[in-house]
Parts: sequence; structure tokens; C-alpha cells
Amino acid sequence: MQWSLILLFLMGQCCFITCLYEYHYVGENKNWSEAQQYCREKYTDLATVSNMTDMKRIPNKSGANMNEAWIGLYDQTDGNRTWHWSLPGVEFSKSKTNWSQGEPDDVNTENCGMIKKYLAWGDLSCGNDKQFPFLCYDEKNTTQKFHLINDKMSWLKAQNYCREHHTDLISGLNQLQDKQLQDELSSVDDSFIYIGLFRDTWRWSDGSSFSFRHWNLQFNNTKYNSGQCAMTVFDDGGRWKNGNCTDRKPFICYDDKVILIKENKTWEEALYYCRDHYHDLVTITDLDEQRWVQEEVKKASTLFVWMGLRYTCTLDLWFWISDEVVSYKNWVSDGQMDDCDMSGAMETGGQHKWFKKNDTEELNFICSK
Repeated sequence: MQWSLILLFLMGQCCFITCLYEYHYVGENKNWSEAQQYCREKYTDLATVSNMTDMKRIPNKSGANMNEAWIGLYDQTDGNRTWHWSLPGVEFSKSKTNWSQGEPDDVNTENCGMIKKYLAWGDLSCGNDKQFPFLCYDEKNTTQKFHLINDKMSWLKAQNYCREHHTDLISGLNQLQDKQLQDELSSVDDSFIYIGLFRDTWRWSDGSSFSFRHWNLQFNNTKYNSGQCAMTVFDDGGRWKNGNCTDRKPFICYDDKVILIKENKTWEEALYYCRDHYHDLVTITDLDEQRWVQEEVKKASTLFVWMGLRYTCTLDLWFWISDEVVSYKNWVSDGQMDDCDMSGAMETGGQHKWFKKNDTEELNFICSK
């Protein structure tokens, strides 16, 4: 790429990276449906929460007159349950499972997942009376990624323990098939062991499929929780409980700063479109931003979508057009060589890896606002 083009791409972009989404606390008392309508008119929607990082970003109103606020999670009236993994970003695939023969049998409404020593899956009731050992995953500890906790807990308490002391309950086939995990389980008996598999009927107002849940430890205990709409409770560490949707409370909206454009354009055409109509082609600097963008790209009409990632032959490097350093990477490991006239695109299915594509291809693209 010529220096003049590099300068053109970077012009006015240095040191101006926007958050991909923002939360807004609204102190007016409304029922859940009214709050949803307000957020859709003023922002994007009622708050969607994708992980613990989001929980820390939500405005903390602990000590306010109203200690609770609606978020965008609601219980479907049709009762259609969907399986999820507890760890954010790990998507459940119906075609890639390891159910034991006859499972899931759903005896007495079984919504939590377990394994035995031989690693085949089964379903269990999630009640507080069902207490078993469990497996935690620690993404920061490369020498010991998996931890078998022999203290028996309910599934919800096990999830809470893993999130406080490690990362989360073990989630996904890749983790469950890891050789290190098999070594960890070599000495256990045939008892049930909880894993991060669960199913529920709860959905996000904006239609996103994030599996993150942050319920309080009394969830599903009707003495403390009832109703089909979720709220965050500020003096309980932001944990959620469900309540009657007609109750009037403050609420939290979110404003999405990225948008999928379902028009097929070359990379350079996409760049100018974003700069003319919004801010820029999207920049992704960490795993949390990757997870947010990949939720958007699921709706694309092409197999890949352009991002603001470009290769320059002159400098022999990849760079974000926002001038952000390419520190976080999610490339597919296909051994493809870097070449001139290449730009970065995210796959819209699979694991949403990044691919090096010829920038004359015409694809959908993601703009930042």
C-alpha cells in the first residue's frame, strides 16, 4: 500500500477509539414493557449483559431509593428451553454433543448438566437439594486449566464459586475433551460432577443469544423470586432476580455503537461508507469486543464481514485503521501468507475467526458509530 493511502486511512483517526456499547441508568419508574419501549426509542434496547466485564460497567446505584433496575432479560411465555454453556463466548452446538445414552431424559424438569468419570453428559435438576462436586475452568492458568472441586454444591453455587475463584464452570467440547482434564479425573469415582451446561427459557430483549446469567443464589426459590422479567439488584453485587413485569422500577438501557451493514462492498468501499455515514470500520481490541461483534455478524448475508483491519506491504504489518495496535488476535490458523491488497474479515458462522481476504471481494461489513 502506498504511504499516501496509509495516511488517508489514518487521518483523523488516531487516539479516538469508542466503546462498542454503553450503558445508561434511567431513574424513572416504569414497568418492564414501558422500559423496553423507552430504551428502544432513546437508545438501542434494554440492557443486554454478555459477561462479568459488562456487569462491572453497569452504573452502580447501590444506596439509591430504588435498589433494583430492570435489564433486558425476560422469560419466554412459550416455555421453549435452550441449552447453553455457562462460559461467555462458548456456544452450544446441537451437532457436537456427548450425551450419555438416553440423555437428556428431562425427568422432573432437569435443566443442569453433569458428567461422570467417563465424560458422557447427563441432565439433572438444578435444585438446592442436588449437590455434587464440580469442575472449574481457569483461562489464566495455563499449567492447570481445570480444577475438580470436591466440596458438594448446587449448580448455581458451583457456578458462583468458579467465577469467584477461577473463570467459570468448565464449558464446551474443547475443554471437556482436553487431555489435562482426563488426567484431573483419573482418580475420581463414578459420582456425578457438575459442568457448565444449563438450559432455560430466558431471552434477551434485543434478540441476542448471549448465554451469560448472573442470578442470585435464591433464584427459582419462589419465596424470594417470582415473575418473568429480570432485574439487577445493586446491593447484592449486581446479581439478578426475577420479578413481576408489571412492577414499576428504574431500568438500564444500552446504546449499541456498532452496526452491521448488509450491503456487499469491497473493503475500501466499506471504509468510505462507514466514514461517510457513521464513524469507521470496526476495531476489535480484546475478547469482550470480539464477542460483542460476533453476535452482530451472525445476522450477515455473506460468509464473512469486513473489519477495519488492513495489511500494508510497505511496512509488512497488519494494522487497525483506527491506529490501534493489533494486540488481541483471533486469526484462523490456516498458514495463509500475508500478501498485498489483503484486509481482515470475520467469519459469520463457526468460531467467528478472522480471515485474510483479498480486499476486492464484496462483503457485508461492521461500522462503529
